[in-house]
Amino acid sequence: MADDKPDISQDARSYWMEAGYSPGGVIREVDYASQSGGLHPSLQGIKIVDTDTHILEYPDLFTKNAPAKYKDRVPQIKRINGVDRWIVCDRDFGSLGGNVIRADNNKLLGRLSFPTIEEGHPGAYQVKSRLQAMDDMGVYAQICFQNSGVTQAGSLMSLGDNDLAVTILKLYNDASLERQEESGQRIFTMAHLPIWDKAAMEAEARRVLDMGLKGIVLPDTPERLGLPSFLDDYWTALLELCNDRGAPLNFHLNAAIDPSGLTWKGFEFEQTLSVIATMYSIGNAATLGNWMVSGRLDQFPKLKIGLIESGMGWVPFAVEAMEHQFREMLPRMSKNLTRRPWEYFRDHFKVTYWFEKIAPKQLLETIGVNNVMFETDFPHPTSLYPGVQEHIVDTLGGYDYEVKKRVLERNAAELYNLPF
Repeated sequence: MADDKPDISQDARSYWMEAGYSPGGVIREVDYASQSGGLHPSLQGIKIVDTDTHILEYPDLFTKNAPAKYKDRVPQIKRINGVDRWIVCDRDFGSLGGNVIRADNNKLLGRLSFPTIEEGHPGAYQVKSRLQAMDDMGVYAQICFQNSGVTQAGSLMSLGDNDLAVTILKLYNDASLERQEESGQRIFTMAHLPIWDKAAMEAEARRVLDMGLKGIVLPDTPERLGLPSFLDDYWTALLELCNDRGAPLNFHLNAAIDPSGLTWKGFEFEQTLSVIATMYSIGNAATLGNWMVSGRLDQFPKLKIGLIESGMGWVPFAVEAMEHQFREMLPRMSKNLTRRPWEYFRDHFKVTYWFEKIAPKQLLETIGVNNVMFETDFPHPTSLYPGVQEHIVDTLGGYDYEVKKRVLERNAAELYNLPF
């Protein structure tokens, strides 16, 4: 029988689909002067927190501070067939990631990124340019996630040098702190951990929290990497640390499904990606359900979880479905599951919205004013650019000022323990 297990050593290289860098796409001309007016007058006094953005790992991020013995082995950028790619130990770790905002502020549609770093907006990786773009969009702070596949655990695990793999993530986390400080505490990048090494994982978690990073990124199904599930005691010390320190776990579009098998054969790249992207958002229901039925939320009642780049419109159906399943399937576990799904959701989870209009206008109070945050996904494909302030006013304009402030600022400030 053929081994159908995924080749996790290729996680970094396959993190972004190769076709997304091929010639094609359509440039959307942006009237930047009309889109760079900063905060809308009706939102004055609100420090908008954009809870899902991405930072390209800048070219010398790893080499700048690498130990001498690893200078030639840590990630470095090389241009291969016209595309900038990360190379680690002579292995291809994939492209630099998504950036569809061109250096002249126009936007590329139908592709994942410009193939070279120079073609894209410098705010994708330079702090000064990023802050200017934020000010123009009327955004005060951003929660940032990785952009390339360099931090992918499967590929790092397969390097055959554990110390090197751990060092790469430490360098990434150190650079995240440097960026946070350089930005004046406005850009907050989430930490990555060497999850394949329990002792190193726990040590790095303590280190990044002690030095001031605001949250941790985890995969929602570690079993795929050959690691124990979150039910296993392997994770208990980490969950306890996050519970006690109020540090959020982030599951960034990590829905516990693989939607690539759901699309029709014969689609072109743009057609396939359109369906896959939608399924990833809806698939967050699986991540939500896994935690609700696990008993871990009873064990760690202060654990905070962000479902990032998730959308929000699917939440009422998913939680209502879980309410039904709790009645029909889980009465035997009532001693371990002491709350109902809506209680688990409201006590532990926050979701994000960006493109949606129906959900923020009609479902916000049902989902919970305290459980929804705002995002743009800048500078990724399908990001809410341009028109950020216009969209906020359209979707939240019918609510009073305090509701706007809670969704746009306070929920994120509380989840990530931000200094304002």
